[in-house]
Amino acid sequence: MPAHDLPLLIDAARAAGRVATSYAGATAQRWDKPDDAGPVTEADLAVNALLSTTLQLARPDYGWLSEETEDNAARLSAERVFIVDPIDGTRSFVEGSSTWAHSIAVAERGQVTAAVIYLPLRDKLYAAALGQGAWLNGVPLRTSEDCNVTDMTVLAARPAMVAKHWNAGTAPTFKRSYRPSLAYRLALVAEGRFDAMITLRPTWEWDIAAGTLIVREAGGGASDRKGATLVYNNPDPRLDGVVAGSACGHAVLTSALA
Repeated sequence: MPAHDLPLLIDAARAAGRVATSYAGATAQRWDKPDDAGPVTEADLAVNALLSTTLQLARPDYGWLSEETEDNAARLSAERVFIVDPIDGTRSFVEGSSTWAHSIAVAERGQVTAAVIYLPLRDKLYAAALGQGAWLNGVPLRTSEDCNVTDMTVLAARPAMVAKHWNAGTAPTFKRSYRPSLAYRLALVAEGRFDAMITLRPTWEWDIAAGTLIVREAGGGASDRKGATLVYNNPDPRLDGVVAGSACGHAVLTSALA
């Protein structure tokens, strides 16, 4: 089944890229979501409409969970569900950056089985199928092999470095970097360009569903902040943070977190 779904996700992601890049970033009409939930643009909505139509027409028995679609409980009774972020990194899109991405996944009984992250402006398409590996533009991916914490490069926002989050009362002495898009952070870890990534706030499933499978299929590990298995298609589609990295990087960070 993962191999059956992956070509559909790849084609849908490339079509989404054509739609999104037809809008002009900062000039695209935008609104602010209620409750400080961030911006949304007409490009987000256009991509969401395309993906909703394309994917649900191809798999009418799959459920649907998307950042830009009002949620309903029907997805909870579906054996398989699409989990979609039409544009992850909308602020980057508005600013004219090239680091925003389309994130599309299929989960079956809570486990992601097929995943794509696509950055149209960088022509980078990351893909994975459960048990079959992960690829960037068709080339197999492997996570890094660095196990020295002082040499590790970790993608994390500044709030994750606060002392209370760490067993030792201070964050490990890794090298911290940052990218706005969670999907892109996970893809960079799968690519081996960074050793790990962490986010400790409640995390929407659509931000990480595709990326966590891609990391695992590239040889890494991914869990919530407490080391627990990530399960998708929950009634409240938020998870308790995410830690993802090479097998070594993931183990180091989960053991160091309070």
